[in-house]
Amino acid sequence: MSTPTVEKHSAALDAAELGGVKLITVTVRIRRFNPEEHPDPVWVDYQLELDPKERVLDALNKIKWEQDGTLTYRRSCAHGICGSDAMRINGRNRLACKTLIKDVNPEKPITIEAIKGLTVLKDLIVDMDPFFQAYKDVMPFLITNGNEPTRERLQTAEDRERFDDTTKCILCAACTSSCPVFWNDGQYFGPAAIVNAHRFIFDSRDEGAEQRLEILNDREGVWRCRTTFNCSEACPRGIEVTKAIQEVKRALVTRRF
Repeated sequence: MSTPTVEKHSAALDAAELGGVKLITVTVRIRRFNPEEHPDPVWVDYQLELDPKERVLDALNKIKWEQDGTLTYRRSCAHGICGSDAMRINGRNRLACKTLIKDVNPEKPITIEAIKGLTVLKDLIVDMDPFFQAYKDVMPFLITNGNEPTRERLQTAEDRERFDDTTKCILCAACTSSCPVFWNDGQYFGPAAIVNAHRFIFDSRDEGAEQRLEILNDREGVWRCRTTFNCSEACPRGIEVTKAIQEVKRALVTRRF
């Protein structure tokens, strides 16, 4: 039996597979930084042929795989769940995997740079250690006293709804790195840490609210918030971050939660 051969696609077949999609020429301008080569960042332009319905992450992948393998960025699930690919796109914090080319004015250069307020390690990768340390400091886990229960801890639908919004956080740092206070004061806990504290402070099953409130009562805690709403606008999950921070402030004053 003869071995079947695989023929190369013709241009006509390629066009058919694309389903008649009209590609556009896009300029992607990336702020590159490699401390091993130069102490200062530089802007580099890349020309791409893209479907307007493709994502910014697709553009980055195309650059890395076809033009410049040294481009460095984080990505994982590519579905807006892991939070790995938060970056500044046209001056706004977004997830590259959720941002479509057609939605960021492709007629002009699309600018991409690392999120602000955290040390840039290389290209679009920042040091996330301070961010995750603040997250750990607010004790983002259920705290209970006494012996382990012999049955599950029950909760009403209304009690669950109380903190539902803040369970959506994916720790992408888009909110925290959009905050002007955080840019100027790296010691500030930041919106994401407060959101994750909120998730347990208002959980009816939790008994550690007082401890978390005292932690957030610190001079670098919730009182540093200036209510600019940058965090709420930056959140890719639509969490009402500013509202959550205000509720934590109110709980500190009233001790009601």
